[in-house]
Amino acid sequence: MADEHVPVRLSHLLRHCSVGAIVRGPDSLMVVQDTRTWDRPGSDPLDRELHYVDRVRSALGIDQALCAPPRAAVRNGTVIGWIPALRFPTWMRCPGRGCGLLHAAPWRGRRGAGDGVEPVKAKGTYRCASCGGRLEQVPWVLVHEEGYLADVPWHDLAHEAARDPEQRQCRPDWTEPYLRLEEIPTGRRIRCTRCGANELLRSGGASRRPFPPRTWQQPWLREPPAQAPEATAWLMEVNDVRVHSPVIRSALVIPPESRIRRGTVLDRLHASGRNQGQVRNARTPLARKGAVRRLASEYRCTTGEIDKAMTEIEAGYPLYGQAVTASDLLTDEYRALVQEIPDVREDEDFVTEHHTNAWKARRRELEPGLARSAAAVVSRLVAVHRLKEIMVLTGFRRGGVRLTPPDLTGESPWLPALELYGEGLFFTFDEEVLQRWESGDAVRERADAFARRYVQRAGQGVPELEVDVSPRFLLCHTLAHLLIRELEAKAGYPAASLKERIYCATGKEPMAGVLVYVAVPDEEGSLGGLMELAEPERFLRLLVGAFEAAAWCSLDPVCAEQEGHGPDLLNRAACYACALLPEPSCLYGNVLLDRVFVTGGGSGSGIAAITNHVETTG
Repeated sequence: MADEHVPVRLSHLLRHCSVGAIVRGPDSLMVVQDTRTWDRPGSDPLDRELHYVDRVRSALGIDQALCAPPRAAVRNGTVIGWIPALRFPTWMRCPGRGCGLLHAAPWRGRRGAGDGVEPVKAKGTYRCASCGGRLEQVPWVLVHEEGYLADVPWHDLAHEAARDPEQRQCRPDWTEPYLRLEEIPTGRRIRCTRCGANELLRSGGASRRPFPPRTWQQPWLREPPAQAPEATAWLMEVNDVRVHSPVIRSALVIPPESRIRRGTVLDRLHASGRNQGQVRNARTPLARKGAVRRLASEYRCTTGEIDKAMTEIEAGYPLYGQAVTASDLLTDEYRALVQEIPDVREDEDFVTEHHTNAWKARRRELEPGLARSAAAVVSRLVAVHRLKEIMVLTGFRRGGVRLTPPDLTGESPWLPALELYGEGLFFTFDEEVLQRWESGDAVRERADAFARRYVQRAGQGVPELEVDVSPRFLLCHTLAHLLIRELEAKAGYPAASLKERIYCATGKEPMAGVLVYVAVPDEEGSLGGLMELAEPERFLRLLVGAFEAAAWCSLDPVCAEQEGHGPDLLNRAACYACALLPEPSCLYGNVLLDRVFVTGGGSGSGIAAITNHVETTG
């Protein structure tokens, strides 16, 4: 079979087209192979290493280097830099009326003893030799929660419930097609045409079965698991979200790493471990001077500049030994957003403009009403003219909690990562108003119901969301979704292109803030003017629109009166008509949402009920 090249966006390569994912190409379904196969012989992924991400790696608890995926290029008519993928599932089915015949990997050119055994190939497609119908890949796979993926054992499935002795003795024979996948009134059925054994096709939890012995752990690996998996596997359709769930970690680049002057001697030397090694590994002072002189000539600078740069690097540039933990990640970002950065330059990777004073002045001008109530919620308003997000693929899951690393073994010295550039708007909630609101009995009671369900969810082996389920988080998250939907409706931004970051904490250093932003793998990083919507008058219109949208849903009263729906009942007054977003936009899987926390819905739980009685004195 000839090679087939499918263009994929870089951001998709770390999400639904990442390692282990089944990708739909123009002519076939393919599964993406692990990162050990991503680079051709002789190439080094560390040549694509991202720099100035030490804080990000530390905060995310990542020891490996972060490297960009290879980019495809055409040289001398040959495509290089592609990510290898394998056609999968390997079974094909004839969809012809009354046929449904299954064929095992016809592109491999298998031949048997019978007449017309090998399906006919015509113009890049495969056709059934029995009826001439165009073959299609079977959209069913076998999935194991330990990360394994395999073809469905169709013969075993058809015969597993057989009672007739002749049917139980029927053995696989791939010399000619003999299994049929048929459409019947009650669903689908797999049937053996030789002995008549058959079985209904069920998906998900209703089809749990042992992972077949000697079955490859991944379609591109020619070895089974080291030990037979104890848990059973699932029969699933390829578009089931449980077949492949990428695990993405992300963080913003903030000062001091965002303030690096690109192109300086220090920057160039920091980015070259090889050149640093020439100086460090010099055995004598004379050899060191020679190495410094060579670098000074290469960089077209003085030897003193090289010595000074090496001193800075050896002192721990750019973090200088500053320790960062996972708990500091959002806290540090929040501080960077709320504090004005002195002498900021436009070419830095984190550029903000504060509109807080103008926002407070605009609040004081408002007459009593919804606009004044909505404005009382927000205390700070910041335009983010430029930001850089680091997105890291740490692995994937298949219907369980076990994380399978991108190289499958966890031994690789690098992880695939991307630098995304963009802009956004950031606002914080008024802490006095927020504390008064979240102390209400109705608010606490409603939030406690979420918390109990979340604890039950964690006890069922579902991956945790790393979030404190509190009234302020539910409010921040819901309002972020409403604002993104308002941006889509009023400002023309596709919701799938926008992202949220929720900053929420109580205690000695409370946080309550929302960043809505866009970020793409392009240094320009802008779809145009999102940060301009942080101008007080424009933002006020968006905020009022979000509060109005929270008050009514086209599915009310059903939506507003829900006691719990969505995954694990972790949503209440929130549905696709009012508050849910496309998958790329939400960090939390579209759960922990409730419009009642914004407007109250007559329950007294909404923050709008508090702000109606608050004087916005600035």
